[in-house]
Amino acid sequence: MSGVGRPPYGHLTPYTKEPAMPKYVIERELPGAGSLSTDELHAISAKSNEVLAAMAPRAQWLQSYVTGDKIYCVYMAENEAAVREHATAGGFPANVVSRVATVIDPATGE
Repeated sequence: MSGVGRPPYGHLTPYTKEPAMPKYVIERELPGAGSLSTDELHAISAKSNEVLAAMAPRAQWLQSYVTGDKIYCVYMAENEAAVREHATAGGFPANVVSRVATVIDPATGE
């Protein structure tokens, strides 16, 4: 699930009437990340999915951006501790975990 259309944290979801989980951006330092092969990225993703399945519904991976030496991941999670638990269980670095305060886009300026 992409998270599109999800309300910001603290707002009620239309289906569950529960507050949505906060969103986090995780910076993972991984030298050579941009040079990882398709098979290596698949293995990392599969491990992440395995850990998340065991943690469900406390954390959800939305997407990641792979750059030269870092991977930036976007997660929904009940709290920062759940994000760090996922990193530890998966053997992934979580060098910086930042809670998203709000999301803006070009439409914000219209």
